[in-house]
Amino acid sequence: MKTAILGYGNIGSGVAQVLRMNADCVARRAGEPLEVKYVLDLREFPGDPMEKYVVHDLDIIVKDPEVKIVVETMGGTKPAYDFVKACLKAGKHVATSNKELVAKHGAELMQIAEEKHINFLFEASVGGGIPIIRPLNECITADEIDEITGILNGTTNFMLTEMAQEGMPYEEVLKQAQELGYAERNPEADVEGHDACRKISILASLVYGRQVDSEEVYTEGITELSDRDMAYAAAMGRTVKLLGTARKKNGEVYVMVSPVMIGQDHPLYSVNGVLNGILVNGGVIGDLMFYGAGAGKLPTASAVVADMVDAARNQQVTVMQRWSAEKLELGDWKKTEKQFFVRLSGNPENRLAEAEKAFGPCQVQKISGMEEFGVVTPVLSEADFEEAAARLEGVISRIRLA
Repeated sequence: MKTAILGYGNIGSGVAQVLRMNADCVARRAGEPLEVKYVLDLREFPGDPMEKYVVHDLDIIVKDPEVKIVVETMGGTKPAYDFVKACLKAGKHVATSNKELVAKHGAELMQIAEEKHINFLFEASVGGGIPIIRPLNECITADEIDEITGILNGTTNFMLTEMAQEGMPYEEVLKQAQELGYAERNPEADVEGHDACRKISILASLVYGRQVDSEEVYTEGITELSDRDMAYAAAMGRTVKLLGTARKKNGEVYVMVSPVMIGQDHPLYSVNGVLNGILVNGGVIGDLMFYGAGAGKLPTASAVVADMVDAARNQQVTVMQRWSAEKLELGDWKKTEKQFFVRLSGNPENRLAEAEKAFGPCQVQKISGMEEFGVVTPVLSEADFEEAAARLEGVISRIRLA
């Protein structure tokens, strides 16, 4: 079966590498060999194993009836959206790792695939090499999913791990992440939480059956966190993770991305470094944990190739249960309730009464040598906490607790 790769960057070249490395295994599971016929890219790749397959015109791929499966690893929505749409309309299966494309246009592209009796598959768009889309689509469909919570971005998880374990300040750990190739020169998509937001939006759309617009998800990154926040967390037997959460409660769905302080009994506590972890809670099945390499060339490419195999085995059958393009109206996140950790200037002897007047009875956390202290509030709604914190002087930072 002939295939084509759109975009020969890190993941695209990884797909070609996995197809070469595991050719026999892939052929056995797909029912026939999968052979790359074209690689679409603006560049040339002299000396590369795929050099002779490079083309610069999408029409060559679209109009070739031999090409049955197209892989899109370009990233972004322009021109990826137009290219993928053209391939689907030409009756070609598409497998993609592009979370921005899936989050924004997934419903439409899945509908086209369904009408053509083909597949638009995107396992690699969330969690890299971790299988999560397929289990949600195939294995847990008999259960109502109450919540999905995940560490969905390896870059920020690496940074928070270093801050917690090595006591490194934010600026220093960001520089290290960039030097190691985990963070881009412009790290905004990672550190501001946008990447995690797109991924939790995809998961929420799939689980709850309607389009969750990532632009409407409350998103908070890690840029305001400091090594002192991590020191307080450690003193409390906790750590801080950037979590994307989709939760259904009383008929409403709440989705948000933010740093959360979690305890040692939380399943995601020990997910460190560039690894990802996704916790799914169902009414019948209880907790399921998905853990592994959430990014990286070969783990992500492996997930793309798994989708290619799925497409090859289901040539006239659409396997994805698509979500509706109708927008899911999200519940007001300010109504959600939780505890908060708050750092305050001064000392508790002078200021605890003031803090408790604002928040209610608090647990105090003090670290020697610091002209500040922390409190853990009782359970408050986001709206009530914001109102109380606004009345209180000397608030240095605040982190949600789970």
